[in-house]
Parts: sequence; C-alpha cells; structure tokens
Amino acid sequence: MTISGKHIVITGGASGLGLELVKQLHTRNQLTIISRPSAGLDQLREKYAGIGIYEAELSDLAQVERAADQIVKDHDAIDILINNAAAQYTPKFLDDDFCYHHIKREIDINFTSVCSLIYLTLPALLNSKSAIILNVNSGLGLVPKTSSAIYCATKGALNILSQSLRHQFEETNIKVMQAFLPLVDTGMTEGRGSGKLPANQVAADIISGLAKKRLDIDIGKAKFLRPIARFLPALARKIMKAS
Repeated sequence: MTISGKHIVITGGASGLGLELVKQLHTRNQLTIISRPSAGLDQLREKYAGIGIYEAELSDLAQVERAADQIVKDHDAIDILINNAAAQYTPKFLDDDFCYHHIKREIDINFTSVCSLIYLTLPALLNSKSAIILNVNSGLGLVPKTSSAIYCATKGALNILSQSLRHQFEETNIKVMQAFLPLVDTGMTEGRGSGKLPANQVAADIISGLAKKRLDIDIGKAKFLRPIARFLPALARKIMKAS
C-alpha cells in the first residue's frame, strides 16, 4: 500500500531512516523536513527541490518553536507528522567517557522536542481531514537494555506519551501511531551490534503500516519482543539486559 497526496512533516529527514522515508514518499506527497544544518541537508536541498526545509537543532527548543510556528504559518494543514529524529549515547553512568551534558541533549531531542512539535503543530493537524502523528520508537521503549539508559528512558516516555495522546485525541481527526524498531543500519548505529535491518526496508515497513493505519507498527525483532515482554517479562528483561 502507498501514501499519496499528503502533506507530511518529517524530523531528521537528511540522513538515516529519515532520508529513506523522504526517498520513498517524496514523489507522491508534499514533504516538509525539519533538520539541523548539515552537509546531508545541503544535499537534500539540491536533490529534492520541491521539498520544504526548515532548519532547527532539535536540542534547542527555541529553534524548534520557530520552525513549528513558521510551518503552521506556511501551511494550512499537516496530514502526517513523523517524529523520527533521535540521538543515542551508549556510555553507562559509571563509564569514564559518560558525558553529563549529553543527558539534557538526548532528552530534548528524543522527547521534549516531540512534545513541543505535536503541540505547536496542532492547529495544522486539526485542519487536516484525517491526520496522523507517527512517533518512531524502539523496542527499547518496551524493555530497556543495560547501556544507553537515557535513550531507553526517552523511548519508554514516548510510548506512554503516545498512548495518553490517543485518549486525548480520541474525539478528533488525529490518530497517534508508533513504529517500534529493532536495530537499524544507520549512522547512529555504526559500529554497534549485528543483524541490523537496512534503513530502506524499515522505511517501507513504516509506510505500509501508516497506509494501513496500524496504531503500533512492530518491525523486525520488535514483533517478538512485545509478546515476550507481555507474557514472559522476566525473560524479556534478561534478553535485553544482555543485548
């Protein structure tokens, strides 16, 4: 199934999974990208002239506010908001290379900016005939691993936020969906883990789930983690602790 004729806003669309979503969605839809300045963003601007680009460092909430306000001024409606951008730092709290200053940055990118964007773009989302907010999550939002504690916590918070907003928007035109991902082969995961899924495959699975309006899109190993976490939570914790 495909998606067409929609105005879609994507965060972090200049690289990794976000860029794959852009590649697969741009021909049939109007795309707006929110991303920090980078060489990848410059290349995106050159290759896809019809895409709207709003520069914002998502760890800087003032920039997030400016970008969201401008998008709402420039566009009457948003049909799909994809909160895709994320940051992950792997050191444990006891490691010598753990950076205290990364705590706030990781929370702001992965969670606070998502809350802000959803609220600030609500006028345009409510103007759509049928709107979707898709929060790109992780299996770590269901069960945490040992490293990347802040990342795991933000993804757990994103899961709860999404469920609560489903209740809040129940009588509106807005559906809140999530995509729970396994390890995806992107720049963020370079040098970590094995058995990664290619980003283009994951993007295709997300788009298929969007088209089918599945509230929770479980991809790859996340399909198996959910039932294990539900019926055998101790086993799920053991598996993810060692991952």
